[in-house]
Amino acid sequence: MGCGGGRHAFEIYRRGADVVAFDQNVGDLAEVDAMFTAMRDEGEAPEGATAETVKGDALDMPFDDASFDRVVAAEIFEHLPHDTAAMRELFRVLKPGGIAAVTVPSFLPERLCWALSEQYHTNEGGHIRIYTRAELEAKLKATGFEIGPHHHAHALHAPYWWIKCAVGTDNDDHPLARAYHRMLVWDMLQAPKATRVAERLLNPVIGKSVVVYVRKPRTAA
Repeated sequence: MGCGGGRHAFEIYRRGADVVAFDQNVGDLAEVDAMFTAMRDEGEAPEGATAETVKGDALDMPFDDASFDRVVAAEIFEHLPHDTAAMRELFRVLKPGGIAAVTVPSFLPERLCWALSEQYHTNEGGHIRIYTRAELEAKLKATGFEIGPHHHAHALHAPYWWIKCAVGTDNDDHPLARAYHRMLVWDMLQAPKATRVAERLLNPVIGKSVVVYVRKPRTAA
């Protein structure tokens, strides 16, 4: 739900699921579809797994009720003026007993980004609200979901965005932003033990995202 560049969709497909990558951006979807094709051609997905892209609006998704066993809604609700309407759609398309992973920017790292840069949160299509975890969970619970566990993620990414906000969100050539970005790419490709341990320790404090797991009840309230 809001697949963007497809990072989550690719990994889920690689693990053997039948994947629907859903977004309203046709450019992103074209690139995601091309990657799905390349993964099939290279044998990166298990035999029998399927992957497709679908364009649409998160407030009115073109899927039947109870269509999906699992949904990943990563970093989408902070963009939507009518976030509770999208949560109702998420609830609708999940099967009874189905699980969703919902992620939004964590309160503290996001609050610092807003303080450092007005452009960060006023550009078209940008973030329009800052959630506390309690607020996010309250909205999901009011929608009908059962609230499950949560965790924080991507602590090493938070300083990158603070740097970007400080030097200009469009200033990718700033030496500090460029150097930190190279480090993040190296870390993602190499996954050294030292940075993995550091991120696990830092996640509860400055994790860039908070992940909340919810379940649709097996029987209607």
